[in-house]
Amino acid sequence: MATFTLPANSKITGKGRAHTAAGGTRVKKFRIYRFDPDSGENPRYDTFEIDLDDCGPMVLDALIKIKNEVDPTLTFRRSCREGICGSCSMNIDGKNGLACTTAIEDLKGEVRITPLPAMQVIKDLVPDFTHFYAQYASIRPWLQTVSPTPSGKERLQSPEQREKLDGLYECILCACCSTACPSYWWNSDKFLGPAILLQAYRWLADSRDEMTGERLDALEDPFRLYRCHTIMNCSNVCPKGLSPARAIAEIKKMEAERHI
Repeated sequence: MATFTLPANSKITGKGRAHTAAGGTRVKKFRIYRFDPDSGENPRYDTFEIDLDDCGPMVLDALIKIKNEVDPTLTFRRSCREGICGSCSMNIDGKNGLACTTAIEDLKGEVRITPLPAMQVIKDLVPDFTHFYAQYASIRPWLQTVSPTPSGKERLQSPEQREKLDGLYECILCACCSTACPSYWWNSDKFLGPAILLQAYRWLADSRDEMTGERLDALEDPFRLYRCHTIMNCSNVCPKGLSPARAIAEIKKMEAERHI
């Protein structure tokens, strides 16, 4: 029988800590998920008031301000601050996105920030990407060929062939799409999820790759590929404006065509 209740130690219990701002005319409240496995305590929400006149414009700016000036124990990932690395992916007001590209002024009222859904949490806003990266490695995400490399030359593509990679290579593996997918929530042990399947199609669409058959063989599985039910959450949340749903549809089309 399926269990639909959370483990006791994962339930948010108790009253979180509140940190008020001293003065300020534009004060914004941030309600942030806190979890420290070393403490033995259940998760909680802490509330922080931030003066927006003394803070940068993005959610990541607020998090950095909180960590630097209010609570140094607040834990989150960040790197480029330009929407390139994908490190600061998290759930902001119920929608997955990047903290560095989410403007505070676009969020109404109190802002609730939690880790990406359906992932084990290492601490606070840091999810465990171990399984996600293992799935990425499983698709062998590099150019595979059997023919000899042209002597002294690169493997060339026409402009039209190169254009087919647009909308695919830009993926930054932030996992916003996969963790917004209900099919991935329930079947992440077997279903590769939108992000990994988009990456898989990136190599299937590459005219230089010579392992198309082997790649399709590896994907033709009731769970690895066909657990996608075109819910479209993945395309709605992608911070780069990509469409994993379209990439998955193209893989399904390739699988069908080779059996005709």
